[in-house]
Amino acid sequence: MLRFVTIRDLRLKGKAIWRALRKGEHAVVTSNGEPQALLVGIDGDNLDETLQVIHQAQALLAVGRMTEHARQRGLDRLGLDEIEAVIEESRRERNR
Repeated sequence: MLRFVTIRDLRLKGKAIWRALRKGEHAVVTSNGEPQALLVGIDGDNLDETLQVIHQAQALLAVGRMTEHARQRGLDRLGLDEIEAVIEESRRERNR
């Protein structure tokens, strides 16, 4: 189950929230109605693996956003020569 909690809820109802996390629930922490963080209960024995999975998921989301941005700009239809030209132009601009 996913619940939304405010920063104030964390202060006032922290114990209940931690209990829910230990039971496998997740919580989205909001500030002014906007999501700011995700709380996920974890097992201390697999902390490294959990963090690795989260980082992989964040990377996949970033690649998806870049792919969609490229598609919207028509860059997904560029040929290899055109790609090389874009890269060369970017390098020239970066070195100025």
